[in-house]
Amino acid sequence: MTLSSLFRQPAEQQIASLPLPCSVWLPDGRRIGAAQPRLSFVIRDMRALLHLTQGAIGRLAEDYVEGRLEIDGDMHDLMATAPALLRQDPTQEARGWLKRRINRTNRAIWARTHHSRARDAAQIQHHYDISDEFYALWLDPMRVYSCAYFSEPGMSLAQAQQAKLDHICRKLMMRSGERFLDVGAGWGALLLWAAEHYGVTATGITLSKNQHAYVNRLIEQKGLHGRVTMLLQDYRDIDESTPFDKIASVGMCEHVGRPNLPLYFAKMRRLLRPGGLMMNHSITAGGTDNPQLDGGMGDFIDRYIFPGGQLVHVGVMMDAMTRGNLEPVDAECLRPHYVRTLWHWADALEAHLDKARRMLGRDSERIIRAYRLYLAGSAMGFEQGWTSLFQILASRPGGKLELPGHVAGPLGETHVCYPFNRAYMYAQSSTAKPANSERAKS
Repeated sequence: MTLSSLFRQPAEQQIASLPLPCSVWLPDGRRIGAAQPRLSFVIRDMRALLHLTQGAIGRLAEDYVEGRLEIDGDMHDLMATAPALLRQDPTQEARGWLKRRINRTNRAIWARTHHSRARDAAQIQHHYDISDEFYALWLDPMRVYSCAYFSEPGMSLAQAQQAKLDHICRKLMMRSGERFLDVGAGWGALLLWAAEHYGVTATGITLSKNQHAYVNRLIEQKGLHGRVTMLLQDYRDIDESTPFDKIASVGMCEHVGRPNLPLYFAKMRRLLRPGGLMMNHSITAGGTDNPQLDGGMGDFIDRYIFPGGQLVHVGVMMDAMTRGNLEPVDAECLRPHYVRTLWHWADALEAHLDKARRMLGRDSERIIRAYRLYLAGSAMGFEQGWTSLFQILASRPGGKLELPGHVAGPLGETHVCYPFNRAYMYAQSSTAKPANSERAKS
């Protein structure tokens, strides 16, 4: 009996359970499944067939990247079938108290040892310094690499990303002349938007050499020296001598490590003036305690996409904020917005695969295969609720209430300058000005 024969029946059962007509080509040349499939898996290595029968979709993703498996079909169809391959909820923590205790202990040790300054820099550069031009193929023109905000029907990705930038600025109630810090500033979209539209003095940090160079070129081109600064710096090394009025952390704390989150938010608190506001925009886990997605998906992300990354549940995130002595004052779930954002990215990459291959050169196929699955798979994960996205607005208590027409009570001296409702986030902004306004140029 051959190995193909041994795994044939379990594979047939898996294929029959899928919601779309699919087929599998075995290493011995035989085919199982639909005669006219919408999706085909070509097994080059028996490990891929084993992973298929186990429902280990993260391992199958590794097989695809490493050439042990070929996939013929549309990414949307592939992601429609992926949840049916799994045998259990991937957001659940390991069963058994001893195994959970071991996992949590290992997780704490791993997070602390994997987040030295040198290692964090290497891990960030592994992901973000692949190629600026590669990211430009599938991001919007401003290269905003985080969840967009589709506030109006029919928005393009570029419009939704601008809406997200403005949404963050409004939540932070930015005012001209304030000092603003963008932690993990990426390709500079929020940093520059805040300076040009809200008149703040903006400082951004990144560990990506490519992003640092790119944003400094933009600062030069836009004549924003003195108003915008981009530093190649670890968040732990930000100068605390002059506090900031507002801080944004967009897609940053996923790289910090769960045990380090209270330390991260304590650092953010020390960087804020009393009464200052911080916006934390981050991906969160769908499960409360699982260290990563099961089925090999977490391992795939760590190996090929975000080494050292770690997600936590929104409850854990808010707990870490409070342990860092910040007060959460508003939380908004943007999970549906990230589904749409990710499909925009995934479809754009699919439309430019040949150009990406020419652009990346050596090892391009492995990178492209990994990103095809990462983008489409992430969209599927948000659709399923395995991951989510929250914007959490927090304050450093200690400011005064400064509401028009409001007389502060005896607790007024200990409260943040934060309104009693959300109306200010959605009303026509009175502070934002066009990018070419006189104030934006000053």
